[in-house]
Amino acid sequence: MANTEENTVDIHGDEEIIETIDLNETEPTADDLAEEFEDVDFEEAGGEDDEGWETEDEEMEADQDDSELTFSKHIGSVFCVSLDPATNSLVVTGGEDDKAYIWRICDGEVVFECTGHKDSVTCGSFSHDSKLVATGDMSGLIKVWKVDTKEEVWSFEVGDLEWLEWHHSAPVLLAGTADGSVWMWKVPGGDCKTFQGPGCQATCGKILPDGKRAVVGYEDGVIRFWDLKQGNAIHVIKGNDGHQGALTCIACNKDGSLVLTGSVDSQAKLINTATGKVVGLFSVEDGKAKGLKEDEADSNSVESVGFCNVLPLIAVAYLDGTLAIYDMSTQHLRHSCQHKAGIVQLQWEESSSVVSTCSLDGAVRLWDARSGSMVSEYRGHSAEILDFTLNREASLAVTASGDHKAKVFCLQRPDR
Repeated sequence: MANTEENTVDIHGDEEIIETIDLNETEPTADDLAEEFEDVDFEEAGGEDDEGWETEDEEMEADQDDSELTFSKHIGSVFCVSLDPATNSLVVTGGEDDKAYIWRICDGEVVFECTGHKDSVTCGSFSHDSKLVATGDMSGLIKVWKVDTKEEVWSFEVGDLEWLEWHHSAPVLLAGTADGSVWMWKVPGGDCKTFQGPGCQATCGKILPDGKRAVVGYEDGVIRFWDLKQGNAIHVIKGNDGHQGALTCIACNKDGSLVLTGSVDSQAKLINTATGKVVGLFSVEDGKAKGLKEDEADSNSVESVGFCNVLPLIAVAYLDGTLAIYDMSTQHLRHSCQHKAGIVQLQWEESSSVVSTCSLDGAVRLWDARSGSMVSEYRGHSAEILDFTLNREASLAVTASGDHKAKVFCLQRPDR
């Protein structure tokens, strides 16, 4: 078994990687990135494949509602939810009604509505300083809004959009599309760079903590580490080292030395970001949740992955409802936490060993990774939860659901 400590490398020691866009400044000037960007031809890419969660129509008990607040402005499924990182006081939600809303977490009051989208809004997130918010729809139309003036300040259209992510410390936006391209823009200036993929979907992506590299997963199972300044692939992980199916999720540890990838091939892989070497492989053989179709059981997709910040543990969430907690050093399975339906997403608390999950049965659950026991469960949705997020203190969870609602739950714990 590989020991992850032996593979943890100081990522700042590689001079070639350090020689990249300086995106780490806490107060980037308006032209920081402009001089680094080369002229790029803007091309629109087409694509017809729109994918979303599909579940059996089941009547869920909506009698129990543990939420503190319900946001009901959307008139279709709510696909995405995100909190503003600066204050955690504003929420952005996007939905099937081709709309996104910015609203206050304290009382649900709408700050402003993001209009003009042409398809379901599946991506929405705030910039690092919460001054800007980006919304993206399935057709590939991306809009950026200035929060204080409530005005649209930038828009661009790409091929069918897969994911969208802001840089950690600069007004820089990354997006992955169905044709495999990854786009990077300086907003609102519009300076652009593209990272050409293999011609299949760029299904997920993550900017590493150093702000100079990004890791992108593709439909063909390949993982690429991109140098954001030079535009070249630093590492390409494919074949037996890559996944044997489309990637679904990517997470990185706090110092960026390791990434964890998940795929429809039922496996999660631990990768050293400095060397590009796979140093761990995780999979669960059995454990089928209730209501899982036979064809889904045969391909028990990994839906979400994450690192614990305080213990050497990782969590892997599966479509069959299994939350697996692994010891990162020994790569042994420590706990298998069973849900009644498929897990959509997991999120570790910032400073504890508690991991939260949302699932297709409409519940949010908190699990103690040390014991494998469930700490608490919160209900209130009458359909599947499609996305959720925690605030910084992990005292609130905000959910987005197929019941056309977003909800705010107050997370009570005995040790708080």
